[in-house]
Amino acid sequence: MILTIDIGNTNIVLGGFLGDELKFVSRISTNIKKTEDEYAALIKSIVSLNDVKRTEVSGAIISSVVPPLNKTMQKALNKIYGVSAIVVGPGVKTGVNLLVDNPSQVGADLVCSTAAVYNYYKVPAIVLDMGTATKLSVVDKNGAFAGVSIIPGVEIGIAALAGGTAQLPQISLEAPKSVIGKNTIDAMQSGVVYGNASLIDGMIEKIKAEFGDIDIIATGGLAGFITPYCKEKMIIDDNLILKGLYAIYKKNL
Repeated sequence: MILTIDIGNTNIVLGGFLGDELKFVSRISTNIKKTEDEYAALIKSIVSLNDVKRTEVSGAIISSVVPPLNKTMQKALNKIYGVSAIVVGPGVKTGVNLLVDNPSQVGADLVCSTAAVYNYYKVPAIVLDMGTATKLSVVDKNGAFAGVSIIPGVEIGIAALAGGTAQLPQISLEAPKSVIGKNTIDAMQSGVVYGNASLIDGMIEKIKAEFGDIDIIATGGLAGFITPYCKEKMIIDDNLILKGLYAIYKKNL
């Protein structure tokens, strides 16, 4: 089994591939204060819960937007399984051409999602990734990363509303019955859900004006909450980055 690990700002997503089949997916909270032993204990427990023996894990690959955790995670995986985990970055074969001003600034998550779209879907395509930030990137007809737009994420907006005002509370992420709320909670939920859906539709419209009418692949922990209220039709793939990691792993065998 190959372990694929996507380290995000909020969550770490762990997947296990046996052959080309994704056998399990688990999430844990990102915490840069945790030690390699703490992460080793968590990962060992999660993998065991999915009926995978230590001897069955033969490799691992990591995508990370939290650099302080890279070495910690590599050491944790080596301690449990005796593998040298690949970290997506300079020197790693990805098959992704980065058509941007400074390729070193492109996040590993964007590289992985591009690799996944090229290997599993029709290109060109738009990738909508809704996590801590909302990112809209374009994969061109050759499978290259053509660029990205980065928007403050949904939960950042909720936190800013509640934290920056005296009378607005924290809210749950769900859609109210009406766009125009008749109470504070409904009003905020409308702005967050319908507002973000409209923002995404508007951005996709502008991207299509530049790149043509292309498919949209949506991923990320928050996509399922917002995309049902978008007008644009999308393919939902919660495991896009994990699939990209596995595709990249195979290129580096």
